[in-house]
Amino acid sequence: MRLKTIPAYVAIACFALAGLGQPAMARVEKTTVHGASLEGNLEGNSADRTVYVFLPYSYDKAKGRRYPVVYFLHGYNSTADQYVERTDFEAALKAAGAEVIVVVPDSMTKWGGSMYSNSPTVGNFEDFIANDLVAWTDKTFRTVASREARGLSGHSMGGYGTLKLGMKRPDVFGALYAMNPCCQIPRPASSADPKYESWTVDQALTADWMSRGNFAVAAAWSPNPGKPPFFADLGTSEGKVNDLVIAKWAANSPVAMASQYLPALRRMSGIAIDTGDTDFVRADDELIHETLTRFGIAHDWEIYVGDHGNRVRERFGTHVLPFFAKHLKGSRR
Repeated sequence: MRLKTIPAYVAIACFALAGLGQPAMARVEKTTVHGASLEGNLEGNSADRTVYVFLPYSYDKAKGRRYPVVYFLHGYNSTADQYVERTDFEAALKAAGAEVIVVVPDSMTKWGGSMYSNSPTVGNFEDFIANDLVAWTDKTFRTVASREARGLSGHSMGGYGTLKLGMKRPDVFGALYAMNPCCQIPRPASSADPKYESWTVDQALTADWMSRGNFAVAAAWSPNPGKPPFFADLGTSEGKVNDLVIAKWAANSPVAMASQYLPALRRMSGIAIDTGDTDFVRADDELIHETLTRFGIAHDWEIYVGDHGNRVRERFGTHVLPFFAKHLKGSRR
């Protein structure tokens, strides 16, 4: 049972076709992009990042044409390689005949993910995406180099990054689609477990992904260059909750950020958020939806039948690409 639906632009039959009867043939390039913004980070995360670029089938034929770009941010505890395999962006472009370039960067870090944030410990991944990667893409490919032609999307942690970067960098991105975004609700003090204070790096590296997530969050949102070996404040000090650290974590939640970035959100030509009816982040997503509604921020919202990841592959082609076809400059001829 579908609980809420977004507008029926999914069924746009003429979506970005360069010629009737011609098969859609996308092309993929896998490369490495150096991110100056990531240099010198204390975790030792590489500044050279794997990046996939999916080019529409008309790219090699229409030599004089420029294309809008959709940037896709992957989730926590995953890599760009894994998301490309799971999501099959190439097949989605082929099926839709989508006249956009899709760029998928890798943001894997020592603890499983960058949270798409700026941090001396993790590296400035917000700047890597919004500055280094966008500049490289515009220089390397025939893009429409304007915010009105750049869309930002992502799943889970990538959905979080989509909303956060959308708020902070409206000068770069003009439309947002967050799939099952995590981390919308301020992280509670109960997540700051004193046991982590005594852990070694090896213990943290071999822990379950939820435990490693605490180190990822601390490294991204409460970095402390003077506190090796994690170079971060972990949420407790001498067994007691550190209220300042909890405040820093909360300040990075989109629900807390939204009221400060209303002008940025209103600049977007479109915003969409979705989540599964059995998704463990559903409560987060309902709250950001309610928050945007409260402040009068227009957005598409859907709760669909599914869990956190089982519909991402399908919905990228049937929902995400049609959304950007509607909202990005240059996506239709």
